[in-house]
Amino acid sequence: MAHAEKVKDPSMEQTAAGLSTVRGIDTKLNFTDAEISVLRELALKVAELAAHPQEAEKAALWTAHNDLEETRPLIFADPENGWNEIITQDQMLCSDPLARVWEMHLRKEIFWGTEMGDDKVIENYFNVPWSYDDTGWGLHEEKIGGEDGGSYTWKTPIEEYERDFENLRFPEIRLDTEESDKTLEYAQQIFGDILKVRRKGIWWWTLGMTWDFINLRGLENLMMDLYLNPEWVHRLMAFLRDGTLKKLDYLESHGLLSLNTEGSYVGSGGFGWTKELPGAEFNPDQVRCQDMWGFAESQETVGIDPAMFNEFILPYQLPILDRFGLNCYGCCEPIDKRWDYVKTIPRLRRVSISPWADRDASRELLGGEYIISMKPNPADLAQPRMDVEGVRASIREELKAVKGGVVEVLMKDNHTLGHNPGNITAWCKIVREEIDRLW
Repeated sequence: MAHAEKVKDPSMEQTAAGLSTVRGIDTKLNFTDAEISVLRELALKVAELAAHPQEAEKAALWTAHNDLEETRPLIFADPENGWNEIITQDQMLCSDPLARVWEMHLRKEIFWGTEMGDDKVIENYFNVPWSYDDTGWGLHEEKIGGEDGGSYTWKTPIEEYERDFENLRFPEIRLDTEESDKTLEYAQQIFGDILKVRRKGIWWWTLGMTWDFINLRGLENLMMDLYLNPEWVHRLMAFLRDGTLKKLDYLESHGLLSLNTEGSYVGSGGFGWTKELPGAEFNPDQVRCQDMWGFAESQETVGIDPAMFNEFILPYQLPILDRFGLNCYGCCEPIDKRWDYVKTIPRLRRVSISPWADRDASRELLGGEYIISMKPNPADLAQPRMDVEGVRASIREELKAVKGGVVEVLMKDNHTLGHNPGNITAWCKIVREEIDRLW
């Protein structure tokens, strides 16, 4: 059993990347017959949905889209925390913490396949990640607050560079092969005759490193350090770069990476379907970074000017992104202001256009050479009664601004749906109608 920090109810922890490690989930891998029956019934529904011809059609559409062929804009909605208002805890039938995580995952797939109305592909896989601990950077922040998804602050461990820097260490992956194998085998027993159970590791969301920097030093300190301690900013960013590269070396050499080139969530939105990956001489038992999509962002540094971003942040991200076959960049930061530098990223393909980016400038800058990963404002869905006509007018204007580009429209970063699940399905319907009107 894992000894990591426990969460109150792991089925409520919603992430866009997929099923997370089972570390920290208090389970004995001994579900009740009733729980197994619930999970199998849900899995049968997922398998039924995955077999529909429209799923293969959507996969082909994503492939063409990611390969920069001409398609209509694609739609993807992941309400993140809003899932807890769509699939409420009183709907959940399992009691074992891991069974609840698996149940939530399957229920989300069913909602995507029957009600959401976006272009997410329902696949006949059940992915089981590795169980592992990551030692981190040797120093750890002390979080204050944050209960039930609320705001928090933290005490940063690097108070004085000269004193504390020497205590930093490169992260190490400590794999629990026994727990990993038992979990995979148990999933195979439950789902193996219904879905294709497979190992699929998820080791990072972003490789951008600025969040690591801020956890270690603090956001306000970073802003001040850019002026008062610039040499230490460079030194810490270089340390984070080297530690990240070492981690990638370890994952590659030990065969722990998994392809993210099909229905995997890549970047800060969109999916990985493409004919351009994996790379030449691909070995499925030894996936390399060059066979995968990479992703970095630096949304926390939105307050610094583009030249400073290019001096202190991007140079340390470039050697990491250069390892990957295709790359995504950006999340909530307005990339148009940094485009002259971001466009130097090797094999860049997907670019986040956040609610704070200039849509007209983004279309002009990205043209048809990059995917415009457009993200309307999630605040529009946070009210109990969404302003339908206001949302429609806004979506229409945004689509007009990027028409002619390779466009995907993503709804994410929702903290709430105003306790009205109909907001997300209505949003998808509006976007589809406006796409049909303009394309």
